[in-house]
Amino acid sequence: MPFRIGPLELILILVIVLLIFGAGRLPEIGSALGKSIRAFRSSASGADEEKKPKEQTPGQTPPSQNKQ
Repeated sequence: MPFRIGPLELILILVIVLLIFGAGRLPEIGSALGKSIRAFRSSASGADEEKKPKEQTPGQTPPSQNKQ
């Protein structure tokens, strides 16, 4: 049997979370959860590796400055 969450169960979960953490911390928790999900998706798809520039050795000049 598949696990289904209806509107009543969702409201109940949100009320319990509100009671435990309080209204002041909910935006902070939501932001942290969103950042975590975004980081997981980007690392799972490999997009994180494409964004990183290649590391250079200390004496090496960037490719844009190697004009000959």
